[in-house]
Amino acid sequence: MLANLFVVLPIFALILTGWVARRSNALGPNATREVNRLVVYLALPALLFDIMANADPAEIWQPGFILAFSVGCAAIFALTLAVRLRQGCALADAAIDGLNASYANTGFVGFPLVLAVMGSSALGATLVATILTACVLFAIAIVLVECSLQTEARRRDIARKTALSLVKNPLLVAPALGAAVMVSGVALPPALETYLTLLGGAAAPCALVALGLFLAENSERQPQAGSAVQTGLVALKLIAQPAITWVVAVPMLGLSSSLAHTAVLLAALPTGTGPFMLAQFYQREALLTGRVVLTTTILSIVTLSLYLSVPR
Repeated sequence: MLANLFVVLPIFALILTGWVARRSNALGPNATREVNRLVVYLALPALLFDIMANADPAEIWQPGFILAFSVGCAAIFALTLAVRLRQGCALADAAIDGLNASYANTGFVGFPLVLAVMGSSALGATLVATILTACVLFAIAIVLVECSLQTEARRRDIARKTALSLVKNPLLVAPALGAAVMVSGVALPPALETYLTLLGGAAAPCALVALGLFLAENSERQPQAGSAVQTGLVALKLIAQPAITWVVAVPMLGLSSSLAHTAVLLAALPTGTGPFMLAQFYQREALLTGRVVLTTTILSIVTLSLYLSVPR
């Protein structure tokens, strides 16, 4: 448990940094919005482009792992989406809640945890999970949010406006361009790679600081959805998603012990900051998302430790 605490401790520290900065007025009331825009328009696109451009097609092509991890993500995302829509939630908010329950923090928590537990041999699978989460799952949620926000009566107008919004969205354009570079086999110039590393490296810390800023501003406000929804999302993320992933990886596909263990471990990670950034960017209900990120991160110290203590 202590090892897991050391992995997630920097996350708490960065969220606390944002909280203190806002409470002390070191950063003003517009800081949350502007820091989040920095992440969405600059840092995260650079990171997504860099991940895709430098991915090795041979390394990321692991069909069994891809299927097990994807089914876990997709099942929880679809279930949450359906339940929230039945509860009268708008499609945009339901899509973000789907991310709340299925968007594993593979980048900031996954890599150091997998390296500590499984060793460097499992880092390729972690990269695959990062691409599936930060690029594919994130893109699906953005498409649903954009579709929800179009208000034209005619379907042709809705489709046209949604397509234009998606084409201009840096969180979709950047990984698509990165994938094109990967397929072409062209190596990025060292100067460009350094630029992307520096800019992309700001994505995770800035997103966590922005979360702290937001929580400081809304510490006394309650989410519109209520505590029952928050509890459900947390349970789906920390319990249901790794359980489904295990069922697919072990009884159904019969993956090797190490590959199945990696898939379940990554599925059991807490919620990343992606849903919070999306909620802020589209001006949706972000308080619920912020609390889910914080709660799953805290509780994951216990849930991950319990999972890692189970003999295999």
